[in-house]
Amino acid sequence: MTSTASSTDSTDHRLAQAPQDQRPSWQQRLRRFGYAAEPAGDVRERLVPPYAQPSPRLWDALGARAVLAERITRWSGWLGPLLVTLLAGVIRFWNLGSPKAVIFDETYYAKDAWALVHRGFEVNWDKNANDLVLSSGGHVTIPSDAAYVVHPPVGKYVIGLGELLFGFDPFGWRFMTAVLGTLSVLLLCRIGRRLFRSTFLGCLAGGLMAVDGLHFVMSRTSLLDGVLMFFVLAAFGCLVVDRDRARERLAAALPADADGRTRPDPSVGDRLRLGWRPWRWAAGLMFGLAIGTKWNGLYIMVAFCLMTLLWDAGSRKVAGARHPYLAVLKYDTGLAFLATVPVAVAVYVASWTGWILSPANGSGGYYRNWAATDGKGGDWTWLFPDWWRSLWHYEHEVYEFHTHLTSPHTYQSNPWSWLVLGRPVSYFYESPSPGSDGCPVDAGEKCAREVLALGTPLLWWAGCFALLYVLWRWAFRRDWRAGAIACGIAAGYLPWFLYQERTIFLFYAVVFLPFLCLAVAMMIGAIVGPPGSSDTRRVAGATGAGVLVLLIAWNFIYFWPLYTGQAIPIDSWRSRMWLDTWV
Repeated sequence: MTSTASSTDSTDHRLAQAPQDQRPSWQQRLRRFGYAAEPAGDVRERLVPPYAQPSPRLWDALGARAVLAERITRWSGWLGPLLVTLLAGVIRFWNLGSPKAVIFDETYYAKDAWALVHRGFEVNWDKNANDLVLSSGGHVTIPSDAAYVVHPPVGKYVIGLGELLFGFDPFGWRFMTAVLGTLSVLLLCRIGRRLFRSTFLGCLAGGLMAVDGLHFVMSRTSLLDGVLMFFVLAAFGCLVVDRDRARERLAAALPADADGRTRPDPSVGDRLRLGWRPWRWAAGLMFGLAIGTKWNGLYIMVAFCLMTLLWDAGSRKVAGARHPYLAVLKYDTGLAFLATVPVAVAVYVASWTGWILSPANGSGGYYRNWAATDGKGGDWTWLFPDWWRSLWHYEHEVYEFHTHLTSPHTYQSNPWSWLVLGRPVSYFYESPSPGSDGCPVDAGEKCAREVLALGTPLLWWAGCFALLYVLWRWAFRRDWRAGAIACGIAAGYLPWFLYQERTIFLFYAVVFLPFLCLAVAMMIGAIVGPPGSSDTRRVAGATGAGVLVLLIAWNFIYFWPLYTGQAIPIDSWRSRMWLDTWV
């Protein structure tokens, strides 16, 4: 029986397998773990897989004409992601200025951003500056005394743009993080669609991130990690598009046989030059902005650059290269380096323009006059301008600060606990009395009003299983998509294990959250079942997947008061403290 389900619901687009007796012995041994040999067939389809199309029986069941069905299918590639993004934007911008307070590290970044966009460098604020800003509507005098800060300026410039547009108040300093949080959902939908060749799975990945509590809270708070996440995701998207464009060029250069089937050709795989590849240059720009927001973007850039070179080797191998790694070293590595590392460095240095142009007489940015004072003299100082040497000294001091930061904090956590949400961070907490600040008159006792940076628990706990699934699929199915997802999680997560003695927090995990959502979407696609499955298998799979997605959405709604700072009775607050470590 032909299945009525659409092939868009599955992540398994493998073609017919090679005969079992043709596999090497090591592949035979790995079959027990689920290893699948590389698919045979037209090389063009392997290099440029088609997007999954809904089954004709689906349109027949809906009573849609062929012309209408074709239009819906064509438009869905943008219409679906835009609808998911609209939902994400509505809930993120709803009552964005609440709580009307300076919550958690907004006390640093909101004021630093305001100083940056007006003076070009951060300044020291009075201890009562937060109260003055809130009571005066942001009409405060900006101090002139430079402050020592430990994060680059890009993220603060982004926050400052919202302040310039809407004022120096909670809505203004949260506006741009809400914009980037919303746009990141659109990016993930489109990236997931391209990755899985499925509009359904792409929108599912974006939808999961739209209802994740950590992403939601970070989108409504003027912290740097949400900005970093956006640039990292954008860089990944650029590299995925670049991969597709490179494979299209390889496919177009391959010869066809007498039957019209594209075949591998060593001369193409080993020698074809793929050119300047503008999407890689765009990725370099995004990497520079990411590192200019927080330094851990550097680890991600290194991991992604290695990943894209491995993609090139795999593409050339499929195209017929006898020595794919040598071909990549000869034709791709140099331009890949040029398009990413120098571009990222240039963008990073350019982000310090305000500090560089500030006076070097002691009235400019912190350490701006170091080269003319403490750093004066030396045999080789004539090689570099004073601003460069001062900036280098500043960066060295910041590195020393980061590597020796061990001051204890109530909400610090070890990265081992992040995936299970062991210790979320409370950004804001009040205990309003009955009849005030939204606390019901009949509450009986004080209410709780909290903004808790807690991921949607069922999503993250499902993500733990999804991570195991993508690792298995990458290792034994040789699925490049699983490898890309695993690389994104590893690049944003594993470096923190090098700094377990540091004061670090769970909300840093928002950087690899998009890849965790992709992993869950991939696992759900496998639950639904591969193309060609029986109706019984597909119905059972779709039911299980639907229940999981609905439970995740319900879980987000259940914790909504803790994400938005709504006043709830203390018993309702306690019922949401599922783990003792959340209090």
